[in-house]
Amino acid sequence: MTDTRERPPVPEALPAPVIDAHTHLDACGAVDAADVAALLDRAEAAGVSHVVTVADDLKAARWAAEASTWDPRVYAAVAVHPTRTSSFGDVEKAELERLAVLPRVVAIGETGLDYYWDYSPPAAQHEAFRWHIDLSKRVGKPLMIHDRDAHEDILKVLDAEGAPSTVVFHCFSGDADFARRCVDAGYVLSFAGPVTFKNARALREAAQLVPQDQLLVETDAPFLTPHPYRGRPNEPYCVNYTVRDLATLRGEDLSELCSAVTRNAQRVFGLGY
Repeated sequence: MTDTRERPPVPEALPAPVIDAHTHLDACGAVDAADVAALLDRAEAAGVSHVVTVADDLKAARWAAEASTWDPRVYAAVAVHPTRTSSFGDVEKAELERLAVLPRVVAIGETGLDYYWDYSPPAAQHEAFRWHIDLSKRVGKPLMIHDRDAHEDILKVLDAEGAPSTVVFHCFSGDADFARRCVDAGYVLSFAGPVTFKNARALREAAQLVPQDQLLVETDAPFLTPHPYRGRPNEPYCVNYTVRDLATLRGEDLSELCSAVTRNAQRVFGLGY
C-alpha cells in the first residue's frame, strides 16, 4: 500500500556529505533500480552521499543485496530481525551465509533482541542472536544490533558469546548510563530521528557523551522521522535534519560532525568508495 502522506521537504545540502548508516529502501517503496536511484538522488541533494539498506527477513535480505549492485551509493546489511525468528532454521542460515560474503554486503544486521513485541519467543530470539554474532565473526563484518527494551540482555549475550570486533547499536535508545557502558566496551552508537525529539531527554543526554569517533547517524526510514516532521514518511535525505540537530545538541561545528560521522561509517563498514 502506497503511503500518501506528504514527505518532509528536502533540506539545504549539508556542508559535507554524510552516510545514512541504517535505512530500509524497500520499505520506503523502492522496488527496482529506478526507484533506488530516485531515493538516492533526493538524498544526495540533501548531502547524504551513501546509505546502508538493511534487511529484516530473507526476502528483504535478498533484495538489499541485489539493490546494492544497482547503485554505487548503496550498500547492504543482511540478517533476520529478532521479531521474525520464531521459525529461524537451516534454510535461513544457509541463505544468510551465502549473502553475508557478498562484497557490497557490509554488515550483519539487524539482529538482537526485541522485548516490546511478542512475535517471537525470547528463547528463539536469543538463539538467533547468538548465531548472527557467530556469523559476524566468521565473515569479519560488523554486527548491527536491534535493541528494544532489552539493554541488559543484549550486553549479557555479547559478553557471553564474545562480541565481534565491531558492534553498532542501531537506533540507540538507551540513557546516558547505558551509553557509557556501550562506549566503554568499544561499541559504536548510531542515532536516528528520536534523538531530535525534545521530550527524549535521556536519549539526548546520551548523545552528548558519545565520543565523536564512536558516533553514526541514520534514518531507519521509513520510520522515526526526525523533528519537526515526526509522523511523516521518512527517507534517507532526512538524516540531514538529525545530524544538524546533533551538532547543535553536542555543541559541535556542523561541517566537522558531518566529516566525522562519514569517516566513522567508512571505517565501521569498510567502505571503499
